[in-house]
Amino acid sequence: MPTLTLTDQQKELLDASLQAGEAEDLSALVQLALIESATQQVVRRALPVQRGGIREWRSNVGFAAGADRVIRAEHRLEPGTGKAVELRAGQVLRIAQVEGNQCADLNVFNLADYREFMHVGRTRTLHGIHPGQGDLLWSAPPRERAMLFILADTAGLNDTLFPRCSANMYESMFGFAEHTNCADMQAEAQREYGLTPDDVHDSFNLFMGTRVNADGTCEVVRQQTAVDDYVELLALMDLLVVPNVCGNDIFSTSNYALRPLDLTVFDAAASDLDRVPVLREYSTQRTPADFAQPVIRGERSLRRDSDYVARFPRTPIQLHRVPVEFSELDAAHFAQLRRTDLYGADDDAALRDILLSWWVGSHA
Repeated sequence: MPTLTLTDQQKELLDASLQAGEAEDLSALVQLALIESATQQVVRRALPVQRGGIREWRSNVGFAAGADRVIRAEHRLEPGTGKAVELRAGQVLRIAQVEGNQCADLNVFNLADYREFMHVGRTRTLHGIHPGQGDLLWSAPPRERAMLFILADTAGLNDTLFPRCSANMYESMFGFAEHTNCADMQAEAQREYGLTPDDVHDSFNLFMGTRVNADGTCEVVRQQTAVDDYVELLALMDLLVVPNVCGNDIFSTSNYALRPLDLTVFDAAASDLDRVPVLREYSTQRTPADFAQPVIRGERSLRRDSDYVARFPRTPIQLHRVPVEFSELDAAHFAQLRRTDLYGADDDAALRDILLSWWVGSHA
């Protein structure tokens, strides 16, 4: 007679299935598993045990949501900059294209405890490499709570694969002593709330086209984000949300340009709040009160520095228009190579793409 060796955890799980009536006993449960697997007709079943209570996040919303949204703040995020935004529970942050095709990096912190921050790895595990409308952004273990709900995403072009670009990346690869980069922009924007460069975490990349190749490598691809595209994030707790304009004009992340983005903070409408799925809370979502070492060094509450003055490097971005002479052969090559699907009649942008794609390919 065959045997089945189980850990106590495995047995607990299977016993729960038996208690839920999925089979008469363990042998019958094994038989059921074999039949469905062999016939490739596996029936989806609910979890036999649903632990955790309902998370009453709406009780923390500090305003009475009405039929319409209420605008609370607006900000133009210029190239080379980021902005730390207080987003209270129930409020919505819209990050919108101004000219199109601009990537943004995003960091998120619990406003009352900055050590609870968005965890790209946990988000990727739950929602894949390209989270979008209807998905959630989660905090890191041991808290592991939903922090934001993606209320709207008109572009469908977000990424959890690639890390933020950094000053060292541009120096080590291309020799820049200083270059706009997401790590430094995040650090500078977060400095308004007393955070240091060590507090910058892996970014959720908005409006960033990526893919995994057959050989397992990851690749950034050019994007086609419209002028009117936007992402809306609804806060499920009081947060510090920090978007920045991606500083990469050397790779194709934002189609070889640096462009502004618009930020708008709304008090959500009641219909917005109603779209958030039911959230659960578990005893395994641990806070400092549950830690074996409960004393955490340093103050945890975030407060704005009233003397803060932004000092973003290499801003405002300087543009130089350089004339280029074309021979008939040059024009023919350009006509062959230009990406009309990306740039339409914009010859300047199409030529920049061709030139920088060649440079990176021949020097990287």
